[in-house]
Amino acid sequence: MSELALLGGTPVIDGDLPPYPSMGTAEQDAVRDVVASGCLSGFFGSPGPEFLGGPKVREFEAAWATRFGAKHAISVNSNTSGLIAAMGAIGLGPGDEVIVPSWTMSATAVSPLIYGGIPVFADIEDATFCIDPQKVAAQITAKTRAIVAVNLFGHPARLRELRGLADRHGIYLIEDNAQAPLGMEHGRPTGTVGHIGIASLNFHKHIHTGEGGVCVTDDTNLATRLQLIRNHAENAALHEGVTDLVNMVGFNFRMTELSAAVGLVQLTDIDRHVATRERLARKLSDGTRDLAGWTVPAVRDGCRHNYYVWLVRYDEAQVGVSRELFCKALSAEGFPNFPAYLPPLYRLPLFKQRTAIGREGWPFTLTDRTYEDGQCPVTERLHEREAILFEPCAYDVNDALADKMVAAIRKVHAHRRDLNVLAETG
Repeated sequence: MSELALLGGTPVIDGDLPPYPSMGTAEQDAVRDVVASGCLSGFFGSPGPEFLGGPKVREFEAAWATRFGAKHAISVNSNTSGLIAAMGAIGLGPGDEVIVPSWTMSATAVSPLIYGGIPVFADIEDATFCIDPQKVAAQITAKTRAIVAVNLFGHPARLRELRGLADRHGIYLIEDNAQAPLGMEHGRPTGTVGHIGIASLNFHKHIHTGEGGVCVTDDTNLATRLQLIRNHAENAALHEGVTDLVNMVGFNFRMTELSAAVGLVQLTDIDRHVATRERLARKLSDGTRDLAGWTVPAVRDGCRHNYYVWLVRYDEAQVGVSRELFCKALSAEGFPNFPAYLPPLYRLPLFKQRTAIGREGWPFTLTDRTYEDGQCPVTERLHEREAILFEPCAYDVNDALADKMVAAIRKVHAHRRDLNVLAETG
C-alpha cells in the first residue's frame, strides 16, 4: 500500500487547519463602546463636518493616513466601492480606456464599466503575477485614461515604473492594494505610489472590518472627489476651490462607526497580523524550494511580499503527475490548496458577449475591442496548467504545524509516481 493518504495511507496533518483568530477582546470592547454611544453611523448628507463621517470614521482615516504617510485617507465600505469611486474621481467617461491586469478579482476590471469606461487587458509577469509594464505600454492609446495595477497576492507590481509610464502619458495610475497592506517597493509603501491607492478590509484580508476599504491619495482634488462620490455627491457646490465638480454622480459607499472602531484596533496590530502570514509563507518556501517542478514565489529586489496567497508554479512535465491529481493528494494529507486561480477576466460572459449595462451592449457599443482567448498567454498558462495556491490569511499555523505542511508537500512529491495508478484507473 502507498504511504499517500489519498491511496489509504495516514495523512501528515490530522484534521483541518485551525482558522486564523482575527478578532480579539480589543475589537469587542471597541464595538461595545460604539454601541453604547448610540451612534452607529455618523454620516449626514447635508453640509457640515458630518458630511465626512462620524468621529470614529474620521479618527480611523487620520490614523490610516499617518500609518502610510499619505496626505488623505478616505474610508469606504469595500475595496470595490473604492475602485468605483476612483474611476469617478479621475473623471472617467464613456469610451475612455482603462488598462487592467488579466488576472485578479473581477471588481478591478468591472469598475470602469460603471462610468462607461472600456477595460483593456494587459498580461502579467511570469514570476510575480502582477501586470507587465511592457504589455501596458503596448496598450496605451489616445483613449487611455488610466492604468490599474494590482499588487497581486501580496507582491508589489512594478509601481515605480508604472507611475513613470503614467506620468509620461498624462494618465492616472490607480493601485488596487487589496492584498498587500504592508507591501513595499524601493522604500515606498504599496498603495501610495499611484495617484489613488485602494486597500481592502474584507473578512478574508490580513486585517479587516468585516467589509470595508480605504482610498489614499496625496492629491486634494482627488480626495475631495472621492469624499463626494462616497456620500451621494450632494455637496459639490460647497467645494468652490476644487475643480470639475459639476454633475457628479455619487453613491452610498460610507463606512459605519462600528467598522471604523474595529479598523482602528486592527490597524494598531497590523504589523503582527501581516508578519504572521509572511513567516508562514517563507517557511513553506524555504522547506520546498528544492523540489523539482515546484517553483516557490519570487520576491523582486527591493520589495516586501505580504503573501495574501502563497502561489507555486507547478511543472507537470517535470513532476510527472497532473496538477489536479497532485492537489488532491495534498488535500488528503491535510494541506488545503487550490489548483488554479480565477480564469482570465476577459473570459467573463460580460466581456465575451460584450454586454455590460442595458440590453444594447453599452459601453462596448463605444469600441470595437473584443475579448478573445490568446491575448494574455502568461495568464492562461498559469491558470490552466501551473498555479497551485494556498491562503496564509485563512489559517492559524504555528511553526510545528508549518513543518507538517512542508512534510505533506514533500511526501506527495516523493511518492508522486504512486498517483499514476489513480490516473490510469480514472
